[in-house]
Amino acid sequence: MKIEFKAIIFDMDGTIVDTEHIWVNATNNLIKSKGVEYPIELQVEVNRLTHGLAIHKSCKIIKDLMKLEDTLESLMQEKSNIASSLYQDGIKFIEGFEEFHKLVMEHNLKTGIATNADDRTLTITDQKLQLNRFFGEHIYNISRVNNVCKPDPAIYLHAAEKLEISPINCIAIEDSAHGVKAAKAAGMYCIGINTHGKSEQIKDADEIVDGFAQINLKKLLNIK
Repeated sequence: MKIEFKAIIFDMDGTIVDTEHIWVNATNNLIKSKGVEYPIELQVEVNRLTHGLAIHKSCKIIKDLMKLEDTLESLMQEKSNIASSLYQDGIKFIEGFEEFHKLVMEHNLKTGIATNADDRTLTITDQKLQLNRFFGEHIYNISRVNNVCKPDPAIYLHAAEKLEISPINCIAIEDSAHGVKAAKAAGMYCIGINTHGKSEQIKDADEIVDGFAQINLKKLLNIK
């Protein structure tokens, strides 16, 4: 039986907002500031492991992998400060998002954001891009679910509940392995969007696209 989709829930960083370079630079700058050996091969591995993770999870990986004596809290604060300064240089929407969202609205689908971002990051992003123009009050980050982050499905289940749509009737759009796992665990159809050329991150999605222009909304909604 064909599922009737009634809502699309978007991840934020790397999916609708072009911030991947910011978090990669924040991670690399943080580690390099500690004076530890950090060859390019290790940089690639660290950024693979931390892609799409909430800041407390990513900093835990950094602390353990690099054997840093710093407290987790201090690493989180430092990484957040670095990222915030980089955000000031400007962030923008992923190419094609605004046009796709307009198309979604024309088909009367509900939309929301479900992100691993902390309050500080979400506030800065909202101030820069005015996310409420697209999502109204339906912008949810992990502080809404006791900071339980993806790959746990909690934030997706929370967003679906607030949208008053069953998870099975929701499409999630994600760019990371952790996000895809969360969406699938929530029972949602997941589109993996390869915005940064890391297709291995989204290999478990139900559908993989290189950009928003490749999403066939009419086919998903069974419109002739």
